[in-house]
Amino acid sequence: MKNRSSNGGNKSEKIDGPKSVNMKNKYEKKKKNLQRLGGGGLSLEVFANAKSTNSHYNPSSIKKHREFYRNAKYVSKFKRSTKQQNLWNDLTSAIRPLEDENEDGEKSKINRKNKKKSSYSLRKLYEKTREEEDKARIEREAIVQAKKEQREKVEAQRKATREKMFKKTRYGQPVMKYRIEQLLQTIQGSSEKSFNRNT
Repeated sequence: MKNRSSNGGNKSEKIDGPKSVNMKNKYEKKKKNLQRLGGGGLSLEVFANAKSTNSHYNPSSIKKHREFYRNAKYVSKFKRSTKQQNLWNDLTSAIRPLEDENEDGEKSKINRKNKKKSSYSLRKLYEKTREEEDKARIEREAIVQAKKEQREKVEAQRKATREKMFKKTRYGQPVMKYRIEQLLQTIQGSSEKSFNRNT
């Protein structure tokens, strides 16, 4: 008992001493853990803002891209049309003779005739180019039609030979007659090719 009473003042220091050391150790460990993990956690507001800004889906930027490409398309169409107009203007100016004016400011009769001839020649030139384009289109269509017919003919022939090759007897055996005919045709075809090469 003496020890307790005599160490009364010291006892409070001993109790407070290890607790304060423990608290310091806990604080230091917590600080080390926070440093190791990269500092304190984010607040809810900061986290929400970070999530919203990092998403790659942005409707306004998508809309801007679409509008940009649409405008680019319109610009290219406009350039193409102006180019065609310039070509047409150059063509008409090359065909149209220079108009001379008299002293009175009236156009001469000769120029009127030339103007009529130039408009007639323009129409003639247009009709001629139109006819050439029509002929070329008709020829292309004829070639396409011929190829289509040939393809259909070959497909029908293939289908017929395939049906023959897959025919079976009532016992489930393949009909050899058609297979032998096919083999004979291939042998004859290969022999004709080799004969043609030798001669």
